[in-house]
Amino acid sequence: MIEWDDVRYFLAVARGGSVRTAAARLRVNHSTVLRRIAQLEARLGAQMFEKLPSGYRLTEAGQDILEFAAQMEASSHRLETRIFGRDQGVRGVLRVTMAPTLATHLLMPDFAEFARLHPEVEMEILSSDAPVNLTNREADIALRVVHDRTTLPPNLHGLKGPELFDGVYLSRDRLAARDAGEAVRWIVKNGAAMPDLARAGDIRAAGVPFRTTDAGAQIVAARQGLGMAVLPCFVGDAEPLLVRAPGAALHRHGTLWLLTQGETRKTKRVRLFTAFIARRLAAHASRLAGMPPGG
Repeated sequence: MIEWDDVRYFLAVARGGSVRTAAARLRVNHSTVLRRIAQLEARLGAQMFEKLPSGYRLTEAGQDILEFAAQMEASSHRLETRIFGRDQGVRGVLRVTMAPTLATHLLMPDFAEFARLHPEVEMEILSSDAPVNLTNREADIALRVVHDRTTLPPNLHGLKGPELFDGVYLSRDRLAARDAGEAVRWIVKNGAAMPDLARAGDIRAAGVPFRTTDAGAQIVAARQGLGMAVLPCFVGDAEPLLVRAPGAALHRHGTLWLLTQGETRKTKRVRLFTAFIARRLAAHASRLAGMPPGG
């Protein structure tokens, strides 16, 4: 009999193209992946992969089993979510995914409050910009900035939240020391294009950027006076060393959506958290829009 666990390892290698990638995704060591693949090949009496210098390539037999393995995976996920959806207890794991800045600069105090209210819920915050598959139970809830509502997956339940605005920020010291007409560098994250702005309000932009690998490093670079950066208003306005570039307009970045999967959202702890965080997001609406306190 074929074990579903062995098939999971097969799919991870087939999709990742290497044992190393599969091991990292499954959070196991290299030898475990090799052992599971060998088990599956022994049960089926066929070699699933051809090892090449560039990685692992499916053999003809491996190609044949791939479609059936994906169907097994889909069935397993449907069963898992159906059972999970019937769970009306509060105790258990709750996985929430969102961009790192939302977790660290806005919502962590709210998560702390929820944890105090429901100490039996084991919270796991997945702070990453990488997409997470809710259907495959990689997370239970996703907080995502959506630019176009039509791009929302139809199989997910969406709860619309506040709109999010960006501003242009630089350090107070950098602004004070700037000579009239001096060009200032853009600080951008790797992979992102320079803002399509020759000027940021009253400040002329230099043509050579300063690049960082992530939002955290980008904020630190702005604090150090390396240039100006486009940041979410809730991030830039909370930084005492930063100030908005004079004359620079705010730009709508997108709308925050709270996303859950059909069966998963019926679980009590998911319903509790969804209702709680929706209220907290509504309370943060003015910060997200870049409005002054009391504005």
